Amino acid sequence: MDAPTAVAVLFGAFFVLLFTGVPISVSLGVASFATALAFLPWDDSTYIIGQQMNVGIESFSLLAVPLFIFAGNVMNTGGIARRLVDLALVMVGRVPGALAHTNVLANMLFGALSGSAVASAAAIGSTLHDRQQKAGYDPAFGAAVNIASAPTGLLIPPTTAAIVYSTVAGGVSVSALFMAGYVPGILMGLVIMVIAFAFTRRQKYPKVDRVTAAEAFQSLLRAIPGLLLIVVVIGGIVFGVFTATEGAAVAVLYTLVLSVAYRSMSWTAFKDVVNRTVVATGIVMFLIAASAGMSWVMAYTGIPAAITEALLSVADSSAVILVLMLTLLLVVGTFMDITPAILIFTPILLPIAEELGMDPVQFGMVLILAMCIGTMTPPVGSVLFVGTGVSGVSIERVVPKLVPYFVGLVLLLIAVTFIPALSLGLPGMMGLLD
Repeated sequence: MDAPTAVAVLFGAFFVLLFTGVPISVSLGVASFATALAFLPWDDSTYIIGQQMNVGIESFSLLAVPLFIFAGNVMNTGGIARRLVDLALVMVGRVPGALAHTNVLANMLFGALSGSAVASAAAIGSTLHDRQQKAGYDPAFGAAVNIASAPTGLLIPPTTAAIVYSTVAGGVSVSALFMAGYVPGILMGLVIMVIAFAFTRRQKYPKVDRVTAAEAFQSLLRAIPGLLLIVVVIGGIVFGVFTATEGAAVAVLYTLVLSVAYRSMSWTAFKDVVNRTVVATGIVMFLIAASAGMSWVMAYTGIPAAITEALLSVADSSAVILVLMLTLLLVVGTFMDITPAILIFTPILLPIAEELGMDPVQFGMVLILAMCIGTMTPPVGSVLFVGTGVSGVSIERVVPKLVPYFVGLVLLLIAVTFIPALSLGLPGMMGLLD
């Protein structure tokens, strides 16, 4: 079978199944098996696809995924969100539209701790919703700010997205990816703040009452234990004290101790956290296993090489090819969540990016940022649905308010794509790049 036929069978079957409502992991597995059957006997196809699915999740580094999920769930339940909101309010409370900027900053802080955009949108959005209503904020505007800023935690480490990308990309340094996410993640938050500031100043949304130095200091003290998690985990990983997987285990232990100290984790809540972690882990691991089968099929049939050759032949300009890649990723992000998108498109697009001279670490940031934008866009943006759910505002009212943020973040995506220093500068200074 030639590569174009394999592409037609693999992606044709996948998208037919996907748009008929079959879960994405099952669609991946069935499409991979159908493509294998087109050029291998039944017994060989069954054995090889099953073997590759097993190999795909037989990785010590992937143990960090359920551990970080567990730590994020503990933090979402353990009373940390409100402490971060109070700290953020102290930091930006004197800016016009203070509660909008507090939402952005709190999402950046909480997202950096939990590594989950959905958890941030739920925890921070629900914490600030009543305050914003009492202050006279348009509910649709408040929801849009929350939805746009929640995905910053997918870039600011620690983040499972970087760990999944590292695994699929052939062992790209997790430490380098973590450091590479800081500047794009912070810039993402700043872009949203600038757009929110322009809107809040026009609407004359209020500042908050000035707090005393003692109150500000108290808010900082209450938030420090949670913020220290970043220092402990990221510092330990970057400076070689422990691996990313061991760092995830440290994060679990730290958050559990913190929740006990805060007296905010009951036995019932703990059982719920464990249950949600097991369910989320099962979903992610099945996705990774199914994508491993698809990756083998693509490699066996030469699909990545064929797509690379076809795309490079479309235009002589590397800039045009990169813009085509970004367009593809933004379109994919509208109907696919970040984990399956990383699993499917990394083997296809990373060779093209490397052929154009892009570092794998930089491409990882481009891919993750593009998928961050996708989480806030209809029709299936996960953060969009969670953010509108906690705010009680319809998607139809929120989406128009999201358009300026979408435009700003697309411009940031272009900057991260064409300015390598934005993602490579920090890991390069720390000697983490090959």
